Amino acid sequence: MRLATCFAGGEPLYGAITDAGLVALSPDFPQWPTLRDVIAADGLFALARAAAGRQVTHAPDGFRYNVPIPNPEKIICVGVNFPDRNAEYRDGSAQPAHMSLFPRFARSFTGHDRPLIRPPESHMLDYEGELAVVIGRGGRRIAAEYAHDHIAALTICNEGTIRDWVRHAKFNVTQGKNWDRSGAMGPWIVPFTASAQIDAARITTRVNGEIRQDDAVANMLFSVREQIAYISTFTTLVPGDIIVTGTPTGAGARLDPPQYLAPGDVVEVEVTGIGTLRNTVEDERCP
Repeated sequence: MRLATCFAGGEPLYGAITDAGLVALSPDFPQWPTLRDVIAADGLFALARAAAGRQVTHAPDGFRYNVPIPNPEKIICVGVNFPDRNAEYRDGSAQPAHMSLFPRFARSFTGHDRPLIRPPESHMLDYEGELAVVIGRGGRRIAAEYAHDHIAALTICNEGTIRDWVRHAKFNVTQGKNWDRSGAMGPWIVPFTASAQIDAARITTRVNGEIRQDDAVANMLFSVREQIAYISTFTTLVPGDIIVTGTPTGAGARLDPPQYLAPGDVVEVEVTGIGTLRNTVEDERCP
């Protein structure tokens, strides 16, 4: 099942995505205004039952995608989480003992088939294809062996980055990671039912049809289980929180010469078992 947050006729709604279009479900569940509320109420399978056998309410051209989980309390990203990514830094460092983390704000993401926005302050907009996990059952100090029990769903992230702004401070990448609509998430969430959904997943990023990133999630330095355990040690995870789990080697900044995104480019991030997140690139329209 694929569940998406969309706009249709200027109104937000959520529902199930089929090959024929959207089956709007939010009108049937007024007690759950958003998919975040659905997850907090453990209602994903109620949506699945409601969608079964229903006809589409909106054709593919009758709606547009928003980010799947609106206004999560936390979006926490894991940096440098593939062996080749660590080697890309060419600093001779060994695998770190602990994972690198940073926050992203909700408005730094846009939805599927919406443009990534390149700001006038910098043209070093880069792509990073990643698997993202949506927390269902919250908790603190979650043991790694039970971590998958706390996942509600999976989605795809293009963790777009303004590269020169991640070097404005000695220990801080936050400002390079949070430009409005510089990244994307979606197109939908897929309910998490088995560890194989993560263990067998592969991340592939294409720019204008050219494969730039391609690696298996199983090759991460810190697994999703370890991420949930580590992060929940210092902060309480709550339903709807999102963990963006790390990008493979091949981002534009590390190519020789670097290849940043420009208006008209098309970026596609595909993750096995979830789908493909597609975005174009536009320059910001400033007053």
